[in-house]
Amino acid sequence: MKSYKYAFRLLIEFMYKEKGIEADKITFDKLDYKTLTDFFTWIESVRGCSASTKNQRLSAVASFSAYAQNQDFAAASIFRNSVNKIPVKKTQHKQRVILSRQEVTILLALPNENRAIGFRDKILLSLMYASGARAQEICDLTVGKLQFHEKGATLNIRGKGGKSRRIGIPTACAVLLRQYIDHRKIKSKPERHIFSSQTHEQMTVSCVEGIFKKYVTIAKKDNPSMFIANSYPPHSMRHTTASHMLEAGVPLVVIKNFLGHASLKSTEIYAEISQNTVNKHLKEWNEKWFPNNVEERKTPQISNEIPDFLD
Repeated sequence: MKSYKYAFRLLIEFMYKEKGIEADKITFDKLDYKTLTDFFTWIESVRGCSASTKNQRLSAVASFSAYAQNQDFAAASIFRNSVNKIPVKKTQHKQRVILSRQEVTILLALPNENRAIGFRDKILLSLMYASGARAQEICDLTVGKLQFHEKGATLNIRGKGGKSRRIGIPTACAVLLRQYIDHRKIKSKPERHIFSSQTHEQMTVSCVEGIFKKYVTIAKKDNPSMFIANSYPPHSMRHTTASHMLEAGVPLVVIKNFLGHASLKSTEIYAEISQNTVNKHLKEWNEKWFPNNVEERKTPQISNEIPDFLD
């Protein structure tokens, strides 16, 4: 809804600044193909919108044009037909950043557990890896949405579109999480959020981004041959979890439910293993099954003599 409203706020701004038409003077017949084409060119060149954002704005305008045509077919036909002629712009496929197991180990070892902030950060990063949850899902997690048991803990996560899912995390992470909740003295307060910032009871996504950036920056400095991607957003930990699960042999359908994907197609992206990963596994396989200490076979000497039966 927010994107929908913003698209039309931009359209009204464009009509006024570029066409000299005030908001109350905009009619469907003025929203012809030429005007709409100019609008979408304007939001890219002047407003600096990416191709992906331009496509979102186009989708919002197209949805409204369909609604308008259903309400008044004759009046909105030009508008609707004009929108349908505008092509969706091709976007570049972003390479998903995935951490190696060694990089994850390094990252989780960086926070100083002897300090309150460091202890919080270690639990946060550990839970992100153990759960594969989105940053917003981690921020929304409350004490009442956790159930501890002998083999770990279960999280009740509310994801995109209000969809809920229950996932389990391993014992090691569950123990740390329980210790952190005890440390904060919020065990008996189900409404309290697990993670808070220094200024808010509920941590924000921007705060998670800051924490993640902080430790990745340190890790890059300490390990120049590793962490070679330009940036590591918090979502890269979710990609990492999914990829490591796939490498461990966890079926795609299980990973789909674990991550809360609406479609299996969203999960199948993790099956697209890079050539570097393929080469790495082939190298490990070759070294394991074809040892280098095999003695070289001596080349047999072939006699040039003619066999007796050919004499």
